[in-house]
Amino acid sequence: MSAVETAPLAHDAPTAGGLLSENGARKMAKVEALKLASDHLREPLASELENDEPHFSNGAVQILKFHGSYQQTNRDQRQRDWSMMLRLRSPGGRVPAQLYLALDELADRYGNGTLRATTRQTFQLHGIPKQDLRTVLGAIVRNLGSTLAACGDINRNVMAPAAPYTTGGYPAARRLADDVAALLTPRAAMGAYLDLWVDGDMAYRFRPTPKVRKVNRQPSPAAVHSGDEQEPLYGSRYLPRKFKVGVTVPGDNSIDVLTQDLGLVVFTDTIGRLSGANVYVGGGMGRTHNKEDTFARTGDPLGYVQGHQLLALVKAVVALQRDHGDRQSRRHARLKYLVHDRGLDWLKASLANYFHGDVRPLRNEPVPRLEHYLGWQRQGDGLWFVGLPVMTGRVAGPLKDTLRALVQRYRLELRVTPNQDILLCGIAPNQKQDIQDQLDAIGLQQSAMGEPTASHGIACPALPTCGLAITESERTFPDVLARLDALGRSLGIQQPLLVRMTGCPNGCSRPYMAEVGLVGSAAGHYQLWLGGAPGLTTLARPVLDRLPLADLEAVLRPVLSRWVQTAATKSFGAFCQDYTTEELRDLLGAAPGIDQR
Repeated sequence: MSAVETAPLAHDAPTAGGLLSENGARKMAKVEALKLASDHLREPLASELENDEPHFSNGAVQILKFHGSYQQTNRDQRQRDWSMMLRLRSPGGRVPAQLYLALDELADRYGNGTLRATTRQTFQLHGIPKQDLRTVLGAIVRNLGSTLAACGDINRNVMAPAAPYTTGGYPAARRLADDVAALLTPRAAMGAYLDLWVDGDMAYRFRPTPKVRKVNRQPSPAAVHSGDEQEPLYGSRYLPRKFKVGVTVPGDNSIDVLTQDLGLVVFTDTIGRLSGANVYVGGGMGRTHNKEDTFARTGDPLGYVQGHQLLALVKAVVALQRDHGDRQSRRHARLKYLVHDRGLDWLKASLANYFHGDVRPLRNEPVPRLEHYLGWQRQGDGLWFVGLPVMTGRVAGPLKDTLRALVQRYRLELRVTPNQDILLCGIAPNQKQDIQDQLDAIGLQQSAMGEPTASHGIACPALPTCGLAITESERTFPDVLARLDALGRSLGIQQPLLVRMTGCPNGCSRPYMAEVGLVGSAAGHYQLWLGGAPGLTTLARPVLDRLPLADLEAVLRPVLSRWVQTAATKSFGAFCQDYTTEELRDLLGAAPGIDQR
């Protein structure tokens, strides 16, 4: 792909980053103009919250996203059935007992009665009527939660390993994730957020951590400042598109570190203090069908940065994307396209204007593994945690009732994993048996907590609530897993498969990293991607464009059979990587009606 020579933005100059009008003057893109005119994410949302309409206008919806909410309709209904989805901001997936109990009650009273654990380690509530949005969001804030910046053109929820281990690099990784989340919290938007949802009560504002206060006091290169004193990092137009940060420890790839805009692999000294991190830039999953200039991409290694310089480096990368990201085409606006089009050498040279620290060669890392933390495990502080498999992340029915009872009784903290599972943390030894008995009562026996394929698989919500969905994902995924398990048993397959499914190409369930990825392409049909690695280090490849879901077994049986017969000691993904795309197509079943493009 040829480089896109987009001139760097002059911070928040209102003529930058738009389309040319008929007279040759630069016209600002619609969403960019909307953000600029929003008074730091207040309008037109604030005005429309006061009217009696059951839904928001398109302009208000764009601003609403920054406050952590999407407007949706139930696509199973013939008539428009407007409601709001609310997504929390929970760095590292941590949800205190008080907040979880509030979410549980709010879901029942105002939502659709369920909670959903997301692939970005937080909870979503669905089905909130517009007239109840202020009540629900206010209750979340008053119970020490937040939805600010969970959506929108801004840094999203910061990921980190969910396990509450107290040894190794895990505590340092969690602290760094918290610091990054605090560092990248929008300042002016925080005021708008509290004005809209809790009547401006500043008691609920985010307070920077000591490290964040220190880095913000230190002089930084002039290029880091946006030119907007109220929003010094983001500026009044915020970022060109969403930005995602993930923090982990060497060897633990539960967070899909290479799919992040900015991935940090933390190293510590012998007593657990942060030494530094390997830094990866330019990952991202979103793409659009039939648009070859959009694609999934894994991050490139930038280098190793010392611990005391990491937060300055994070600010620098965000500022660089703010100034150089494509503000003309939202489809081309993520950092991954900037890195791909201009190259890593360009990024390193440009980063020198924003970051005056040292970027050293990468430190060696062990082979990464996808950790899921299911079952009972010791935290390291005399307490235990238990990892609960939650199919597609949907918390409903007996599971929801049991979680509420356990959290109420023992005041347990929850952690959401990137695999849409839930960890109950801080369990005392004398509480274990009662908790296990209650889990057994709803079918979550200890022996069932590690079903191989299901424990690794994830799916997006898709229909009926997601407006972008082309076809099913969450609702059909359990059946897909059962069918694949049955096929595996018939072929004598011993290894689990990493399977991910999504209802559209945006990639919320990160299907492009799976050994078997199913991506909705038409009603009842899916693109088939093969060849990702179990440790989430390799992109899969599209092999079929329109696979009828009914033909899943017929198509996969030949290639799975070849794997078992010739390379069973390898992972299925590694086996697929040994073949060209055309060779894989030849191995697939020739079921009728399959588009081999």
